[in-house]
Amino acid sequence: MKFVVVGQHRSEYPQPITFARGAELVIGERYDGEEGWDNWFFCTTPGQQGGWVPGQIIERLEGDRGRALEAYCARELDVESGDRLEGDRQLNGWVWCCNTNTAEEGWVPLAVLRQVAEA
Repeated sequence: MKFVVVGQHRSEYPQPITFARGAELVIGERYDGEEGWDNWFFCTTPGQQGGWVPGQIIERLEGDRGRALEAYCARELDVESGDRLEGDRQLNGWVWCCNTNTAEEGWVPLAVLRQVAEA
């Protein structure tokens, strides 16, 4: 999927949570905001700051414990209007993108993206 950025986005998490498949997680609050970003949970894992994780990749265990069903990084991509991105995976109102000019990768909210025709 190809996108053009139609609004600025800046990450509020300079040290994103990153883990391998099978990592143990402590599952905290579910995101509740007006943006419609459903099914995100604030999780922690040993040795890192917490971060938002999509529910689709969490295997729920007992209580507030979980296990990662796949490797994951919560890195958000800082973008400006007019940036061109290639999107890979879309989850819960966000798209994993690569900036075609800088090769930087990260999550970008779908709300600041407009899909463009493949060339």
